[in-house]
Amino acid sequence: MKIVKMSLVAALLVGSSAFAVDNIKMSGDLNVFYNTSDADRTGVPAVVNGTDGSLFDKGSSAADIGLNLNISADLAKNDLVSVSAGAGYTLLSTLGLENNFVGNVWGGAHSATLGTGASYAGAPGVGGAKVENANWFNEAWVAVAAGKSTVKLGRMELDTPLAFTEKWTIEKNTFEAAVLINQDIPDTTVVAAFVGTGNGTEGFGQNLATGAQALGLAVGPVVNANGEFGTYGTNGAYAFGVINNSVEPLTLQAWYYDVSKLAQAYWLQADVKMDGIMAGVQYNSMMFDASGADEDKVAAAMLGYEMKDMFTAKVAYSQVNAGGSLGRAGFNTATATGTAQSKLYTEAWWNYGRVTQADTVSYNVTVEVPVADIADFGVYYTYADQAESTDAKTVGGDMTELTLTASKSFGPLDASLAYISTDLGKVQDQYNTVQAYLTVNF
Repeated sequence: MKIVKMSLVAALLVGSSAFAVDNIKMSGDLNVFYNTSDADRTGVPAVVNGTDGSLFDKGSSAADIGLNLNISADLAKNDLVSVSAGAGYTLLSTLGLENNFVGNVWGGAHSATLGTGASYAGAPGVGGAKVENANWFNEAWVAVAAGKSTVKLGRMELDTPLAFTEKWTIEKNTFEAAVLINQDIPDTTVVAAFVGTGNGTEGFGQNLATGAQALGLAVGPVVNANGEFGTYGTNGAYAFGVINNSVEPLTLQAWYYDVSKLAQAYWLQADVKMDGIMAGVQYNSMMFDASGADEDKVAAAMLGYEMKDMFTAKVAYSQVNAGGSLGRAGFNTATATGTAQSKLYTEAWWNYGRVTQADTVSYNVTVEVPVADIADFGVYYTYADQAESTDAKTVGGDMTELTLTASKSFGPLDASLAYISTDLGKVQDQYNTVQAYLTVNF
């Protein structure tokens, strides 16, 4: 359970054990992602995307190249205090693919301008649109560690249940925050944070006529245009968490969030892992400050079994209440609403934002099998029953998603292929998606 415990704060905690004296570490990765789908694109702006609905056609495909560079070092260290610092830089580029090989991009940090003779009216334009490269500092922080306490200040990743850095796509959202972590209480980690700004709060796709974020060029957006940071909530937000591992097979979490002048939220979670058996429960409540506002609540449970080097299998269930004022619960408040990832056990592999909607019952089955010298294979099934949800009229009712994956590492190169079958009920019948991921680590 130590691994589970630390994974929740690993992006926050920078202790003296992580850095040697005068230690300078440089790392990074180069990513190439590709996506193609035969989904019906009726109503999608065609000035860049096209209306094609066939696998591997330009208008129904997306690609992006992302480069991440990271550096960290000790600034000072003695028997009482250690001071460290780090920075990260991201470059996102299409290499011009958006007007040749594909008609869409992965990342939301791009901006776009119209080509000669093009128009923005949801109709094909002459010359298409030019998608601009984007680059920004995703991290720039200083950490001071004394005893069993660490204070981290600046731009950083976060990993808490309702405000976290999403890493499933080619870009990652980060925060400007002040974080205190203390482990003086045996087997307990206490976290207190003030989050001032974040760069994942907008939807992506610049409306080429008005400059608003509305076009929808990206298939996996989590970062604002050009990586720009905006105020988190109205006047920032506070987060407080306690993670306890006193009873060895059991890890308990309790989190409280206060988004200034806007909302409060709670997250409770308990996980057990013993002799290969995995089990867990989650509960989240979100409440607007508005007078008469109703709570949005979600409860989830998971049961699984892991046989080392053989397979891992899990089943999960979640239910979101009806009648909440927000209409969603359990989602990542740090990225654009509607498509934000969640840490619910039932979260889909690709179609985020479905299991967290009001009046939704969801089921998830996950099976992962490593086959030596061949690849790691995964099967992921998610069903979100939204038949009675008020959101179903606009979002699409029930969602069924089946994903098959195969992944293999070749030294520093990680390669993955994914096939996704999706049925969105009222909005769109079953359609297919194929994805390829290549990452070079250095």
